[in-house]
Order: sequence, then structure tokens, then C-alpha cells
Amino acid sequence: MSPTPLVIDTDPGIDDAFAIALAAASPEVELTAVTTVFGNVGLDTTTQNALRVLALCGKENVPVATGADRPLVHPQPHRASHVHGEDGLGGRSTLLPLPVRGPDPRRAVGLLAEVLQAASQPVVIAPIGPLTNIALLLASHPELKPKIARLVIMGGGLATGNISSTAEFNIWSDPEAARRVLVEEDVPTVLVPIDVTYRCAVEPAWLDELADSGPVGASLVALTAPYRAQYQATLGRDALVLHDAVALAEAVQPGILRCQRMFVEVECGPGPARGMTIGDRRRSALSREGREIDVALDADLDALRDFMLHRLCGKE
Repeated sequence: MSPTPLVIDTDPGIDDAFAIALAAASPEVELTAVTTVFGNVGLDTTTQNALRVLALCGKENVPVATGADRPLVHPQPHRASHVHGEDGLGGRSTLLPLPVRGPDPRRAVGLLAEVLQAASQPVVIAPIGPLTNIALLLASHPELKPKIARLVIMGGGLATGNISSTAEFNIWSDPEAARRVLVEEDVPTVLVPIDVTYRCAVEPAWLDELADSGPVGASLVALTAPYRAQYQATLGRDALVLHDAVALAEAVQPGILRCQRMFVEVECGPGPARGMTIGDRRRSALSREGREIDVALDADLDALRDFMLHRLCGKE
């Protein structure tokens, strides 16, 4: 069986780096392209980070195209450099190899469209940053939606937020784009919210084994110092949350996360609830807008951690 074509739309970001490396190490998928978006840091930096991570993984042949540098409507209030460092990679981006090639001359939406048009089988798209590029793709090329096998999106939080008490960072960064993709479109979608990613936190022994596995693992772990400190404060213990890698695990191994079908809404109004993701789990309702999507809420956590570790260590 041929590998499933996969495109990652990303804003690297430390956990994005782990996600890209996981995809690069997984034979079930063929990493066909990477597109970048503003988010954790600015677009120029996320693009250079994606190129560096691909160089680390020996995947410099994968084209990287730059996408949106701002949200659809309102400016992004601030980046996440307090979590990921000013360079997006913990202040240690120079530990990764310099790429030998620059960004693809095509822009993100153009590259995504060409990949879909040329694909002989449906393509999985894994957006793990703000959803601006994906909203623009679906708006400008609706005829290509049948070529998308599914969207596996890291974003949202049903019980709580992380950038605010109600909103998760990726959705909050461009709620209008998120609503377009999650509520208004009809592409098969899996949403991987922080409700499940926080539960998949990895412990020091996991990181130590990865660091000892070889140059890729050692480089990834070396990026994590400030990120790890942030999560020590958040979790109250020495552990690391790899949000985007959890979503990529589902993109690579469908069903590794346990999902529930539900209607989802995104709050786009001003105020403290902006960017909130609302999941409607009622079996019936008198009136409801939007559509049902699959929302990942559970997993065999030990099996998931083992899967990510073995792949990142180079073990199939």
C-alpha cells in the first residue's frame, strides 16, 4: 500500500518541530509539502524554522511555501515568543543545520492547490498553526475539496484555553479563519484540542531516551529548555506538552486518538471569549448551525507516547 500524501501547515514553534520530525520519520505518509503561517513567531521566522527542521530530518527535497503573515480580519494581538523564544525554537535555532535551499517561489495556497491537483489519491492536510492558509485555500479552490482526505487540526480547547481562560492559541490567533474551516466548510475534519494534548505530556525519561537516540533526537530535545520551563510552571511538574506532535500522530495513524462527533462553534466577537471553541455534545437540539466534526478527546496515552518516541528515535 502506497503511503498517504501529507501536507503540514505550520508555524514552528518547538512542538511544530517535533511534529515535522514525526511525519518525516513515518513510512505511512509521504511528506509532500510544508506551508508556513504566522503564529508562534512571525512568518519569515516560521519559514526559516521549517526549512531548518526539514534539513535536520534529511528532507530538504520537501518544498516549503510561505503563507499568510496576518489573520483574515483583526491583527494578532501578540505572538508566543514567551513560550517558544524569540526565534521560535527556544533561542537555539542555530543548533539546527542551515538549509541549502530557500522557500519555494509559490505561495502557500498555490502550492497546496498544485499538490491537491496533482495527487493520485486524497491528501491529508495537518494544520498545526492558525488556520488562515487553510481558510484561504478552501475559499479560493472549492473544487479541490474532494481531493482532501481529511484535515487533522491541532487547535481549540473545550474545557479551557491556554492563551486566555477560554481560548487556545491557534484558534485565538485567527478566529474568523478557524470558524470558516471548522463550522462553514464540509471537508472531513479531526480537531485535536488541548483537552487531549495536555494529557499526553511527556516526562524527563522520555526526553532522555529521545536525546540519546541520535542527532535528530538530540537536536529536538536541545530546543526545549525554555519551553520545558514554561510547562513546569503550567503543569506543576517536570513534563513537556507536544501539542502538534499529538495531532501529527493522528494524521499518521488514524484512530490513535479516540474521537467524538460533535458540532463545533468558534466565538469571533470581541471580548474575553474571543477565539473560544465551543463543542456541542448534545445528541439532539432544536436548532444548530454548522456541521459535525470529529473531536479527539481521549487516547491510550502510554501507547501514544511510545508511538511518538519510537518514530522520533528512528524505530518503525
